[in-house]
Amino acid sequence: MPFTTLRWLALWWQYFGEQRALIRDEFFLHSLRDARGRLVAIAPLMLTARPGLGPLRSRRLAFFGSDRNMTELRGLLCHPDAEAEAVDALLGYLLSRKREWDWFIWSGVRQGSPAHASLSKTEGFNWQYEIPDCVVPLPSSWQEFRSTRNRNIKESLRKCYNSLKRDGHTFRFNVVNSAPALPGAVERFLALHSARAKAPGLFPHADVFVSERAQAFLSALANQPQQSPHLHVFELEIGGRVVASRLGFLLGDELYLYFSGFDPNWARYSVMTTVVAESIKWAIERRCRLVNLSPGSDVSKTRWGAAIVSYASGVLVSPTRRGRFTFDALHELDQAGSGATVLGRMLALARRHV
Repeated sequence: MPFTTLRWLALWWQYFGEQRALIRDEFFLHSLRDARGRLVAIAPLMLTARPGLGPLRSRRLAFFGSDRNMTELRGLLCHPDAEAEAVDALLGYLLSRKREWDWFIWSGVRQGSPAHASLSKTEGFNWQYEIPDCVVPLPSSWQEFRSTRNRNIKESLRKCYNSLKRDGHTFRFNVVNSAPALPGAVERFLALHSARAKAPGLFPHADVFVSERAQAFLSALANQPQQSPHLHVFELEIGGRVVASRLGFLLGDELYLYFSGFDPNWARYSVMTTVVAESIKWAIERRCRLVNLSPGSDVSKTRWGAAIVSYASGVLVSPTRRGRFTFDALHELDQAGSGATVLGRMLALARRHV
């Protein structure tokens, strides 16, 4: 995953770590080594206090990635075979220091794995939701890939290419991955992503990169594309103008397709289908083993013949009076009406837990 590369994590902390009076993040990274001292897993965590100071602050543990949907998957950095061992070790460590945190949002655990089973048996842990991730294994040729797709995607591919040709449009597919060219490609992507988010009459999409620091974060990734997660921008150019764009990350023999954007005036030509198809062709030519279409179970992803890998997220409440009180307080505050004050609610709950 691009979100577990060291460069992503370092930049994320630089642009999204908070050090304010109302919220304060503390670097809380942990590593696991085996008996020989070899690194087995890394847990990129942060401890977030709200407010930043004072006796009534809450202390939440979470993996890096509490942003506006930019970090699509978060969790441990480890080989899948070591996940259960890493989860058990981290769990034991945290419970031995249960007074240092109030609750932990534990995410990125593969559904049905030994790690999932271990956490399911842990007192005070509750699963909250699952995130389906769409992964498409790649054959050795585009012809083989297309021939093995279902009727729906074959028809969509025929339509997206033929509709452009029928109206006299020719396209050029660009793969931008060099440091001099990437800043301009990122700017074009941001404009198209925003245009798609604002377009009426289309399926609603959020503008994930609307904030200045989100844009600065993306620009920082573009400044050093030679470092993992190796940012690429896949563009569809028609008549000398880029009308559709999708970000991608090349991770060894895997391509991760990230967010997209397009000019709504070209929506009837299914230009994003063309971008995905050309990106898959490019990945096959590079002998990539698979394409990750990113999390989500919508038809635009599953129709490509994707295998679904589910990642579960849950909450572990510290087995202390403070932990239970703080977690319950914030849960009730979420449900509170406008007439309730934060202080009044928390004092009432404090009396309940005495």
